[in-house]
Amino acid sequence: MANFRDLPSIDRLLQSPALKALTRIHGMELVKRELRTMQDAWRSSGDLPDWVADEAAYAESVGSRLARHGYQPVFNLTGTIIHTNLGRALLSADTLNEIAALVTRPMNLEYDLTTGKRGDRDKVVEERLQLLTGAEAATVVNNGAAALMLVLNTLALGAEVTVSRGELIEIGGSFRLPDIMYRSGCQLREVGTTNRTHLQDYQAAIGAMTRLLLKVHPSNYHISGFTSDVGVRELAELAHSNDLPMCVDLGSGTLIDLTKWNLPYEPTPQDVLNQGADLVTFSGDKLLGSVQAGIIVGKTEFIEQLKHNPMKRALRPDKLTLAYLDRTLALYENPDDLAQKIPLLKTLTTPLAELEARAQIVKGQLQSVLPEFSIEIVAARCQIGSGSLPDQTIESCAVTLCHENDAEVRDLAERLRGLPVPVIGRIQQDRLWLDMRGADLTGELTANLSNLGQP
Repeated sequence: MANFRDLPSIDRLLQSPALKALTRIHGMELVKRELRTMQDAWRSSGDLPDWVADEAAYAESVGSRLARHGYQPVFNLTGTIIHTNLGRALLSADTLNEIAALVTRPMNLEYDLTTGKRGDRDKVVEERLQLLTGAEAATVVNNGAAALMLVLNTLALGAEVTVSRGELIEIGGSFRLPDIMYRSGCQLREVGTTNRTHLQDYQAAIGAMTRLLLKVHPSNYHISGFTSDVGVRELAELAHSNDLPMCVDLGSGTLIDLTKWNLPYEPTPQDVLNQGADLVTFSGDKLLGSVQAGIIVGKTEFIEQLKHNPMKRALRPDKLTLAYLDRTLALYENPDDLAQKIPLLKTLTTPLAELEARAQIVKGQLQSVLPEFSIEIVAARCQIGSGSLPDQTIESCAVTLCHENDAEVRDLAERLRGLPVPVIGRIQQDRLWLDMRGADLTGELTANLSNLGQP
């Protein structure tokens, strides 16, 4: 029977080869904390396991407790392609390799090689955005919400911003547009109703305190039925006739017409600028298929004001973001290669026949390890996600699993999350759905799924 005198010291345990391996993965302090927590719990309860002197058993226990700790890759088989909780747009290993030599050594991030003086960190990306969108100027911050906040704080601090009630969106995590406006130091002036807003509603709301007209592209929702809203061109004309700037927050934003791949239409920044908007904000890690960034394009006079706002420094992106974004934008200069070069577009444009072939392989593997489940290949619909094309889905294919006991389906979803590379699906209609648009690494996925058959 184990005795408390048999408990090895934490320092002795950390010197064992098995636990040293864990510290390389998780860090010394985290492993040390888990060891102390285990031993403290035994002392409090007075109960000891038989293996208290076995260093290898400690490593197994700590490894199990930390198995789901920290960042790790997963298979996104949810049917939501740009999934906020799973990292949004996929990044390109080729692009990361391409910028590795740049970002791992000193670079001219804010240094003008011609003059030998301080430069503008946005300059390289700004030039790319000007070429691609036709904008007079551009700037970049660390995410889409930050882009809108910078615009509001710069152009309408202490004043009114006019927005349709139907565009007062809430995005993930209860993050609401009115709250962003309040924190930006603006006063929200709501016009119209949830489903119908007219040009005269904006006109009637313009007063001495108005500094900006804002139009927000729908995010994560779609209103249908008895509806009307004011187009960008009309709203821009109204703003300019009253000597006001007009901004459009696209939320997602793509630089190319997606319909060329039979995908749903999404307005581009260049479309919106051509309709008269003075500023357009959009994200880098959604339909653009790049890193998290908030991009602002538009007229020089307003972009310069944004750049001189002290808040811009607090919101600026780092060298990794700018380097990766620059290489992504360079790819858009050769649009014929985009579907192969940008992982997000490759996922969106994968032919249905390829998805069905993946499904056959995955189904075969699952049948061999889960004979008690009924497994089928079914037609499915994918949502693009993260506020991109909220009312549109695209054709897909899924492997579904069901069991006569619904609790077994929920238990399987948990087991999949516990695999060496967690597999994330969705439960719908008492079935577990595994969407094949996220199964491009099919060989790795099936090898991973084989672990379900192990005790």
